[in-house]
Parts: sequence; C-alpha cells; structure tokens
Amino acid sequence: MRTITKALVAATAAVGIAAGGLATAGTAAAAPAPVQQSAGAEAGTLAVVNLGLSTNQAKRWQCWLRDLGYKPGTIDGQLGTQSWKAAQTFFTPQRFYSGPIDGIVGPGTIQALQRYLNSRGLGYNLDVDGIAGVRTQAAFADYADRHRC
Repeated sequence: MRTITKALVAATAAVGIAAGGLATAGTAAAAPAPVQQSAGAEAGTLAVVNLGLSTNQAKRWQCWLRDLGYKPGTIDGQLGTQSWKAAQTFFTPQRFYSGPIDGIVGPGTIQALQRYLNSRGLGYNLDVDGIAGVRTQAAFADYADRHRC
C-alpha cells in the first residue's frame, strides 16, 4: 500500500510540475492555518481576534466599549465581529478609522487602534502600520488592564 501511495504522490507531483507549478502537486501543498472561531448570536461562525489579549483583558475592553454606549455583544472575552464593529464605530468620529463598519480586523482597524492608543498620552509611541505586532499587542493589553469590568 505504501508503494502505491508513493507512486501516486510522485505521479501527481510530476503532473503538477509539468503543468507549471507545485500548486497541483497534491500533498506538497500545505493547508492554511485554521482561524480561531467562536459561535455567536449572529448566523454562522464568527472569527475571534483578541490581538493577544487574555480573556479577562478582552472582557475589560468589551465592558469599556459597552460603558461608552457601544454594543460589543456578549461580554465573554472573545473579541468577535460585534466587539470589533463597536470599536470601529467608536474610532470613526475621532477620525482614527474610515473604513466600513464590518467587524473585520484588517489593517485599517489595527491602524485605528494604534492611533487611538497613541492618542491616550501613555507613551506607547506605536508605528501606525496596521500590523498587530508585539508592541501593539502589549500596548492594547496595557490599556485593557487599566479598565475594570
């Protein structure tokens, strides 16, 4: 059986290479990493993007948004679509964010978060690059730690 499998993989790879690429080479292509998912009140499955926050820190961020009058959804420590829609809505009138209110954590949302964190006068001095790197995550965690739920 192993011999047949090896032969099939080799044949598939050869066909893929002959066709002009390894994308069709079968087992040589890796599957993308799974996205952390969480079921929510909306239809379907929602992506959870905590940007390095612990569950307690994420709850604090959700409570803070709620206390300001925004609607982050259930205070569960899982920053899903509703939480990020609330954050985008919060960032928009301050001109930190100008994209669609869609709850997707793309570069525009991360830039808005970076601009907001920099505006707090807490010395974060983040590059506004739309990348949630180590410094951005640490600043977000520090800011979340300053709030209570």
